[in-house]
Amino acid sequence: MESIMDLGVLSPVKLAIAEERLRHPAPGSQIEAARNAGVDLSLLIAQLRLTPSERAIRMHSLCVLAEEVRGAAKRRRR
Repeated sequence: MESIMDLGVLSPVKLAIAEERLRHPAPGSQIEAARNAGVDLSLLIAQLRLTPSERAIRMHSLCVLAEEVRGAAKRRRR
């Protein structure tokens, strides 16, 4: 099993395989169940196309935005 440190950018071949599985999940698979439950798998595909660094930067930006919104909400309640 790979550790989080072993994970990196997907090779073009692995990305193509992952995209195919997400776009056309096997019947009865967990991916199909997620899609049927309303999970937008295109968002996952978009994230897989990013490098780990790009994903981390986006996540950090969202955290900063969430903190700004939280701070604005607290100030408004006062």
